[in-house]
Amino acid sequence: MLYDIIHVTRFDYATPVRFARCNLRLRPIDWPGQRLNEYALHISPAGRHHPAIADAGLAHVTRLTVEQPVRHLIIESVSRVTVDRLVPVPAADDPTLAEVAVMARASRDGSAAGPAAYLYPSPLLPLDAAIGAWCGAELAPDRSALEAGIALARRIWREFTFDGDATEVHTTPAEAFAKRRGVCQDFTQIMVTGLRSAGLPAAYASGYIRTLPPPGQPRLVGADATHAWVLLWCGERLGWVGLDPTNGIWMAGDHIVMAVGRDYGEIAPVDGVVLGAGAQRMDVSVDVAPVG
Repeated sequence: MLYDIIHVTRFDYATPVRFARCNLRLRPIDWPGQRLNEYALHISPAGRHHPAIADAGLAHVTRLTVEQPVRHLIIESVSRVTVDRLVPVPAADDPTLAEVAVMARASRDGSAAGPAAYLYPSPLLPLDAAIGAWCGAELAPDRSALEAGIALARRIWREFTFDGDATEVHTTPAEAFAKRRGVCQDFTQIMVTGLRSAGLPAAYASGYIRTLPPPGQPRLVGADATHAWVLLWCGERLGWVGLDPTNGIWMAGDHIVMAVGRDYGEIAPVDGVVLGAGAQRMDVSVDVAPVG
């Protein structure tokens, strides 16, 4: 499937901002099952921007600097991505969770995609006993990794309520877990925390989900905004497998990976600093449209 993606971020400032320096992680990465064909970045008013090296995680980083007073800043990211990714099918010879944990610790892959980097707590995702115990009900060591992963994703989907007013971007996994409410970021953070509590390599994926479903299928939650889901490393043969706890589904042909990290802090689409006084407002719109 070929997708055109338009991601617009608009900042409105109460008073002119004299200087801004931002990190943009808006260009989708190449990832198994997807390929970036075209990309364009448009910024108004124009600022200086250049590629930068990601401090952590897997992301294309662009450093944006605005050195003239502005009341508004619009960042438009336009991508064309090919996705050719099948729905995973659990098999009798899939590794168990216990085997995955052993393989992850024995892995010599020191790259940003290696499993060892995703075994341990990260700055935004500390281990939590309550989350670990709740998720652990689906994570018996002798259970197939694929079977356990999708079972946990579907349990979160069934037992938590999607509520955009219940949490904020800085809400911790423990707070969202206590409420049993939140958005895709919260559900992803809870699931990653639970998997790591069981000694499993789990990553935070940021990206997009198809805006309009095929005829006769329900619209997926998370469209029209950036989306988040979980990647579980399932051994050398299967690699990273995507699980979407917001919708209770696998990552397949409807998902486009933009960046992968240990937590949201490593791969936020836009972050940085501004020099100015007064409040700011940020509006984000996303459209993911199949081509042809």
